[in-house]
Amino acid sequence: MSEAKADLSQMPRQIPFIIANEACERFSFYGMRNILTPFLVSSLLLYAPEAERAGIAKEVFHTFVIGVYFFPILGGYIADRILGKYRTIMYFSLLYCIGQGLLALFVDNRIGFYTGLFLIALGSGGIKPLVASFMGDQFDQSNKNLARIAFDAFYWIINFGSLFASLLMPIALKSHSPELAFGIPGILMFIATVFFWMGRKRYVHVAPAPADPHSFLNVARTALFTPGASNLGTYIAYVGFALAIAALALTPVLHFVPAVCLAIVAVIAFGGYGTSLQLDRARTKHPDEAVEGVRAVLRLLIVFALITPFWSLFDQKASTWVLQADLMVKPEWFQSAQMQALNPALVMILIPLNNLLLYPLLRKFGFELTAIRKMGFGIAFSGLAWIVAGLIQLEIDGGTPMSVTWQVLPYALLTFAEVLVSATGLEFAYSQAPSSMKGVIMAFWYLSVTIGNLWVLLANASVKNPTVLGHVKDTGLSEAAFLMFFFAGFALVAAAIFGLYAKRYKSVDNYRAV
Repeated sequence: MSEAKADLSQMPRQIPFIIANEACERFSFYGMRNILTPFLVSSLLLYAPEAERAGIAKEVFHTFVIGVYFFPILGGYIADRILGKYRTIMYFSLLYCIGQGLLALFVDNRIGFYTGLFLIALGSGGIKPLVASFMGDQFDQSNKNLARIAFDAFYWIINFGSLFASLLMPIALKSHSPELAFGIPGILMFIATVFFWMGRKRYVHVAPAPADPHSFLNVARTALFTPGASNLGTYIAYVGFALAIAALALTPVLHFVPAVCLAIVAVIAFGGYGTSLQLDRARTKHPDEAVEGVRAVLRLLIVFALITPFWSLFDQKASTWVLQADLMVKPEWFQSAQMQALNPALVMILIPLNNLLLYPLLRKFGFELTAIRKMGFGIAFSGLAWIVAGLIQLEIDGGTPMSVTWQVLPYALLTFAEVLVSATGLEFAYSQAPSSMKGVIMAFWYLSVTIGNLWVLLANASVKNPTVLGHVKDTGLSEAAFLMFFFAGFALVAAAIFGLYAKRYKSVDNYRAV
């Protein structure tokens, strides 16, 4: 007991400011996000035929989420190379506040409303990789054991804010007005910014890294373009760039956001693999430390890539599962979007339960649940959650009245998966990142969410193809049920591959020195 108290007394005094900022910001974000689909269907998309509104709302929602998790690349780069984390967080937070204000002002104007969504995606995305890594900067080797507690508290407070947002904002939307429902999150975002500003004199500020001749991109460039006996890696990288151009050419068909995301996937996947094949050539111009740092990043990107199916499933709880709940039996006062409150409530229970009971019990039986193992099991549990959701959909399609309480089981399975993947991944990504690339590596972690939502858009677009629709009908399943089982299988296959890769992955410790 005394040892625990002594350890906790070393917790940096500035951490509460970051935690308070995160609580308010998450209420703001989830408050508007969790009512976005119902608002679009019931208000902003009334111009569209009724049968098409749900599909359009899902497309708008997942395009927005793609933006939120794409802009971390921009925020991470600006923080690591130009402004530093603190100033970048402050500037993007102000854009975030403006975006929230536009939602409240333009609830009956699509251009104004979508402009607000863009600014929220830019602001929220810009700060997303930085707040967690900025908190990590407050720790060093002397107290890094407390970082794991802080990251758990960080994730717990995210869900604290999300819980109350999920309970209250649907009521505000139905019982009061869209202006109030979107205005309250705007006020909370302003309060979040003030909290973060209040701790400015206590923070540890890690300066932006100067131009580095041995940076990730410079090492990769040397590896790809230094002649050797075989230039297979270079040719593979060229294939990636060619596929990226082809993806951009499909913009009229895929729309701009999915086309850009596919182009990025092609460049990262083929360029990264090509670099790995020829990485040792970079030793002619770069020190071994830089080359091994790039190797570590490439191995980490494989982990992130294998996690993308989890995000495909997780983020659909705010779109597909809300639309499913609309078809289920529930009290008149209960809004479908309020089921999402179950997710953060369970997270707040599961994080301490896992740390205090489940993980120690597993260790007692000789099974150490490492970070990488947790994430593999998490992906698998997300697949199980969607199998249950698919079975519920089959009953609905068959005409059986289903109580909305049946959704508790898939929510519980998905939430357990979230704790294993997302809460673990935040600290894992920070600890594995080389010191000069923490912001950017955290951005790549969030980019995996973008790619996960990209798979959703592509899958939904594919089932609209007459040929694919014919095959779906041949299965005897509805479009909704087919997609649920498809995504479940997607996650289970990814979990199996992840498990095989996890056996070869060697974790590193990249916390800063005292």
